[in-house]
Amino acid sequence: MHRLNLRQILLASLTIWSLIPAQSDAQSPVTAGESLEKMRLANNYFMDKWPDAGQRIVTNISRASNIWTRAVYYEGLMEFCKLDEDPAYLDYAVKWAEFHDWNLRDGQTYTRNADNQCAGQVYIDLYRLDPKPEKIRYIKASIDSMMRTGKIDDWSWIDAIQMGMPVFAKLGAVYHDNAYFERMHEMYRFTRDQHGDHGLFNKKTGLWWRDGDFDPPYAEPNGKDCYWSRGNGWVVMAMVRVLEELPKNGPHRKEYVNMLKKMCKALARVQRPDGFWNVSLHDPGHFGGREATGTAMFVYGMAWGVNQGILSRKKYEPAARKAWNALIREAVHPDGALGYVQGTGKEPSAGQPVTYDSVPDFEDYGLGAFLLAGTEMYRLLNTR
Repeated sequence: MHRLNLRQILLASLTIWSLIPAQSDAQSPVTAGESLEKMRLANNYFMDKWPDAGQRIVTNISRASNIWTRAVYYEGLMEFCKLDEDPAYLDYAVKWAEFHDWNLRDGQTYTRNADNQCAGQVYIDLYRLDPKPEKIRYIKASIDSMMRTGKIDDWSWIDAIQMGMPVFAKLGAVYHDNAYFERMHEMYRFTRDQHGDHGLFNKKTGLWWRDGDFDPPYAEPNGKDCYWSRGNGWVVMAMVRVLEELPKNGPHRKEYVNMLKKMCKALARVQRPDGFWNVSLHDPGHFGGREATGTAMFVYGMAWGVNQGILSRKKYEPAARKAWNALIREAVHPDGALGYVQGTGKEPSAGQPVTYDSVPDFEDYGLGAFLLAGTEMYRLLNTR
C-alpha cells in the first residue's frame, strides 16, 4: 500500500473543497440591519443626485417633478420615514410638495388622469402629520370633481389602479366618508371586469393584462398570454395601500384581500430560481432576466400580507425572503444606485436592455418600490 505524503494530502483536500460551491453573499440571509443600511444607501444616493426636490425631470422632454414616477418614490420615502426618522427625509418630501403648491402636475387640478393624481397620496400622508387644509385642497377638489359625474371608466390601464385607488381610499379614511370607498370600488371593478374585451383580470391565471392591447388573441412568442411584471406589481401595491386605509369592516375589504391572495399565489408559481421575477411572467424567454421593479412590488405585497396575517407565513415568507435577498445582494450598487430597473413602458420589450449597469429613463419609481418592499421586509425580519 502506498502512503500519501503531506503535500499529496493537501492537494487532494484542496481539489475536493474546490468542487464544493462556497456560500456566496447572495445565498446568505439578509438581516434587518443590513436591509436598513441598504435602504439608507439607496435613498441617500437619490437625494444626493436630486438635491433640489422641485427640479424638473428632463429625459426626452422636460416634465414637472410631481409626475407619477416621482410620486411613487415619495410613497416609498414616506413609509421609510416610519423606520428611519432622519428629519432630512421628511423635509425632502415637504419641500417637494411645497414647491408644487400641493397641486397636481403642471397645476392641472381637475385632471381625471390617475398618473397625475398620484402625488396626492403623498400630500395626504403629509397632511396627516401636520393637518393644514391647503395640503389636500387640490387633491380633494380633483377627486370630488370626478365623483360629481357618473363616469367610472377612467382606469383603462392597470398602472392607474395603483396611482388612483389609494387616493380615494386615503380621502375616505381622512373624512370618514364611505362615498370615496364606493366610487373607488366602482372604478376598480370596471377595470377588472369590463375594460378590454372582458375585463383586464384573468380569473383563471390570477394575473392582469396591462390594458386592452394585451387581451387574447395577443400572445407572447411562446404562445402564452402577456402578463407584464411591473403592471401586476402596480395592482399588488394598490391592494396593500388600499387595505391599509380601509377599516377592518370597511366596504369591499374582503374583495381586495382575496385579490391579493390570488395574485400572490399566481406569482409564487413563476418566481425565478434566483429570487427575481422575469419582465414577462409567463414567457421567461421573451426579454427574460432579472427585473427589480416588479420584484420589489411583489416582495412588498407578500411581506405585508405575511405581517398582517393575511398570507401564509410558511408559504410566502420564503418567497419574499428569497426575492429580497436577491434585490439587496444583486441589484444595489456600492454607491446606492439600483440595477435591473426596467424603464417606463407597458410591456416586456419596453426600456430594454435591463441589466445591472443599465440606467433607465427614470430611476425614481424603482427606488420607491424598493423602499416599500424594504420597510415591510424590515418588519418581517424583525419578527424572527
